[in-house]
Amino acid sequence: MTSTAILLAAGYGTRMKSALPKAAHHLAGRPMLRHLLDSCAAVFDRLVVVVGPDMAELAAVAAPHEVVVQTDRLGTAHAALQAADRFGTGEVAVLYADNPLISEATLRSMLARRAAGDARLALLAMRPADPLRYGRVIGPPGFVERIVEYADATEDERAIGLCNAGVLCAAAADMATWLRAVRNDNAKAEYYLTDVVVEARAAGGLVAAVEAPADELRGINSRAELAEAEATLQDWLRRRAMDGGATLTDPASVFLCGDTRLGRDVVIEPNVVFGPGVTIEDDVRIRAFSHLEGCVVRQGAAIGPFARLRPGTDVGQAAHVGNFVELKATRLGDGAKASHLSYLGDAEIGAGTNIGAGTITCNYDGFVKHRTSVGAGAFVGSHSTLVAPVQVGDGAFVAAGSVITEDVAADEMAFGRARQTGKPGRASLFRATRQRGKT
Repeated sequence: MTSTAILLAAGYGTRMKSALPKAAHHLAGRPMLRHLLDSCAAVFDRLVVVVGPDMAELAAVAAPHEVVVQTDRLGTAHAALQAADRFGTGEVAVLYADNPLISEATLRSMLARRAAGDARLALLAMRPADPLRYGRVIGPPGFVERIVEYADATEDERAIGLCNAGVLCAAAADMATWLRAVRNDNAKAEYYLTDVVVEARAAGGLVAAVEAPADELRGINSRAELAEAEATLQDWLRRRAMDGGATLTDPASVFLCGDTRLGRDVVIEPNVVFGPGVTIEDDVRIRAFSHLEGCVVRQGAAIGPFARLRPGTDVGQAAHVGNFVELKATRLGDGAKASHLSYLGDAEIGAGTNIGAGTITCNYDGFVKHRTSVGAGAFVGSHSTLVAPVQVGDGAFVAAGSVITEDVAADEMAFGRARQTGKPGRASLFRATRQRGKT
């Protein structure tokens, strides 16, 4: 028998005040749906995502998992029911995409509670510091008799700290039966997933409450709650990085992506930001105020301060990317250096090559991008301009201030600048003329 997770992602998220579906908003550089998909994929055999119509961006995030469209938004139970023909014959859990921080451990605990055999339905519950807006879980310890919304609760019920997190798990046949039995006789005329608890109890089944950390189960319905979840997730990612052998000299100022990979003995200085798709190998130092995304930094390299590595960049072993240097779709070879104020785009820089201060590759002609290749052991002098497509051979020397528009052969010295001329005495004459003009 297979286990299946149904992820409900059809909500507009009107409180977000956004053209984006709620589950498409980002946490740690990735859509919140992606975080929940990754946790569920590690635990369940099959994942099905329920989206609304005109949510192609969420369907793309969900790939390669199955997607079902809830054409009419009639409530959360109705949304889950759209995937009923995909429940299979094993366990089925129904989760909300706006609860993106649920961990693998919590999901395994829920399945383990169901496997104990005494409860036909398991429900995730939590004890938030501020439980005001949550429904209260009523019942003896470890079980659920009913859920009471805050607005309907008595003072004694409001004093209960255990709150409903909304995630449910049951046998596939039971879940489908209970979902079909849910009624919409409420103020909004919607079919609510929470009412599955009522149906399970009516069928004579026990409902187990599985407690999990409130930080994992927080719902995200507004920009403020998105920011709170971001802060929580960043704390987790920083702790994971340090537990894995990286040094963060000022952890609170470092922002990681959910897929950032850091090796051992990496040192990250303050105010560094990681976008998606970054891998940092061992013994790398990332200096302050650097921004990295879509790149690989090999062992022993040094980055920054104030460096920017854009997608497609590969920095070789013991290479150096200095202050105010930007690399895009560039391979910087082992031991190569670009130390100051340079832009290298769509380029291949050989091992041991030195790129002088102020050097740029002119990679765009207004229509398409072109590549620049600089061989191993070459020297490119300060303030040089390499107009792509162009190749500079191994061991070549490009004089400072050159504009290189033609290939430079291996071991060749290239001068791509106007000849310097001198006018004796003209400096004092110039100053005198300018001074008279000021009076």
